[in-house]
Amino acid sequence: MARLSHFLTFSLSHLPVAQTVASFILTLNVSAGDAIQKFDQANRLYEQGQFAEAAAAYQGLAASGAGTATVFYNLGNAWFKAGQLGRAVAAYRQAEKLEPRDPNIRFNLNFARKQVTGSDAPEPALWQRCLTRLTVNEWAVLASCGLWLWFLSLILREFRPALGRTLRGYTATLGVVAVGLAAALGVAMREQIQAHEAVVVAPQAVVRFGPLEDSKVNYQLRDGSEVVVLDEKRLNPSESWLQVRDASRRVGWLKRDEVIIL
Repeated sequence: MARLSHFLTFSLSHLPVAQTVASFILTLNVSAGDAIQKFDQANRLYEQGQFAEAAAAYQGLAASGAGTATVFYNLGNAWFKAGQLGRAVAAYRQAEKLEPRDPNIRFNLNFARKQVTGSDAPEPALWQRCLTRLTVNEWAVLASCGLWLWFLSLILREFRPALGRTLRGYTATLGVVAVGLAAALGVAMREQIQAHEAVVVAPQAVVRFGPLEDSKVNYQLRDGSEVVVLDEKRLNPSESWLQVRDASRRVGWLKRDEVIIL
């Protein structure tokens, strides 16, 4: 299947607007036949300029268990073209979690963020950039390999005492590497568990000093703003408020239905 028309052709002409069925199949973990058909239908809707309908189709795929990086990437493109900047940012963030090294995802996410803030996003710290280059599963695999290699070197020294002196340096190095990888895995897991983030999907979200409609307005956030969720207060089954902190470290309360929690 040919690639679709280009995303934001006036400035991003080198990027495909949606990844193809082939790339979708490579990462598909659910029943292929029906999912591929729905994915193809969503792509056709996008080609026809029905961006909101295409987004709904991609969203349905994600909800059915086919939430691959390809689906979330295409979902972000569809929402962007439909004028839903916050939903686009949220979809790109989901795609980035699954494929953190994909250049198309990172480029489109940064471009969408620039539409929100008016400037390039600040560069994360070096340790954060290194940590997010791999998924938690990839860190787990590396840490496991490092530990097994260390254990094997220790076992080899026990069964081949004559090699003890030769292997001493290798064993020490492998031990340091294994501990370092295990520590990186621990930090990555902690970041994933503790970092409750959300993206504003309302045109203008009002952040108040308290979790009540009558509370005084603190500040406002525009569509696509990214916040950290600190707390949640449910007033009744249909009304819930989130305590959030924005990029300027301002804290306040907004309605749960005005954001997508990542």
